[in-house]
Amino acid sequence: MTEAELKILEGCLSGKRSAQNKLYSRYAPVLLGICLRYARNKDEAEDILQDGFIKIFTSISGFRGEGSFEGWMKRIIVNTAITHNKQSLKHYFHADIDATDETQIIKDDAVDELPLVKIPQTTLMNMIQKLPMGYKTVFNLYVFEHYTHQEIADMMGISVNTSKSQLMKARRVLVTKINQIVESKAFNNEE
Repeated sequence: MTEAELKILEGCLSGKRSAQNKLYSRYAPVLLGICLRYARNKDEAEDILQDGFIKIFTSISGFRGEGSFEGWMKRIIVNTAITHNKQSLKHYFHADIDATDETQIIKDDAVDELPLVKIPQTTLMNMIQKLPMGYKTVFNLYVFEHYTHQEIADMMGISVNTSKSQLMKARRVLVTKINQIVESKAFNNEE
């Protein structure tokens, strides 16, 4: 932790508004990016960010200095996003549990055969943003936050197989969208 970060942290622990403003200014853009991955739109992401910062400020004394402070805040933001979406996620997962049988949850070989193509980060993030909420949440937790399927299942109150199914379906949707980009580029190059 840098000296400047330590000073901000100490100010926040003392309840100084100026330190809280500095903390917010410094980390809000990064944390908003995380919120956008879990939210349906920017307004919802900003709501999640605000709720997350309230939790950060009220529980900052619980930061024990183990690991990075930014990592600690990211975990709070992810948990806030999950809590925020939990009610609507139950609907998505419930529908998928009924439609999925365990034998369908296998490794999707098509995902491993993606063509090498450069896709702008904003385009990829838009694709992820447009995934159904259940797919998007599991995909983000697994791919970006590096949770295991067991951890995701425990967090979300779903089965491990449902987590695997949601990830597989998210990947399939993304593969289809990426293939559409590849095909449109190939078509445009032929003209």
